[in-house]
Amino acid sequence: MTVEKISQLFLAFEKANLCNLRNLRNLRIILQTMSSPHILVVCTANICRSPVGEALLKARFQAENLADWTVSSAGTQAMTGFAASLFSRQLMAEQGLDIASHKSQPVTKSLLQQANLVVCMEMRHVKSLKSTFPAHKNRLFTLKQMVGKRGSVRDPYGGTRRDYERMVATVDRLIEQGFLRIKQLAEDNFQGSYLR
Repeated sequence: MTVEKISQLFLAFEKANLCNLRNLRNLRIILQTMSSPHILVVCTANICRSPVGEALLKARFQAENLADWTVSSAGTQAMTGFAASLFSRQLMAEQGLDIASHKSQPVTKSLLQQANLVVCMEMRHVKSLKSTFPAHKNRLFTLKQMVGKRGSVRDPYGGTRRDYERMVATVDRLIEQGFLRIKQLAEDNFQGSYLR
């Protein structure tokens, strides 16, 4: 988005007397998602797998000097405002990644509209979202599809620390191996969204 277009947006907000703090925050979020690709990571409750995927993917983008990319997470059956699970928080902290401030959120139409790519932990998440939000079906994939595989990342909810360690190792490996495909799909969808 050009500086001229951003200036026009702010002038339109000012003319319409919409320059309150809440609207300006919302405008900032919209502009951020328009200026760089956005990836949404999805699991069931948004407390175990997807916060880990979000943190690991953000770290990878930062390592690649792509810190302007947006990565967020949500759940197909998530309730709003829950912290990431204890083991997920601990294991991310051991890797130097802080997800203590994470709050769960459900997948919404708005989140899907912002996302250039939606990476799900299970095929049932993909199917559920395709059914509920068919307009976004071409942006929905499983994390395993990013490496040309089928299947799901097992949900460790209610399990032992070892179960969580296996999940983190799996998500980390899949992001490492599938990073170029993740990046390419998000870029392709990002560029395509502004050509329409």
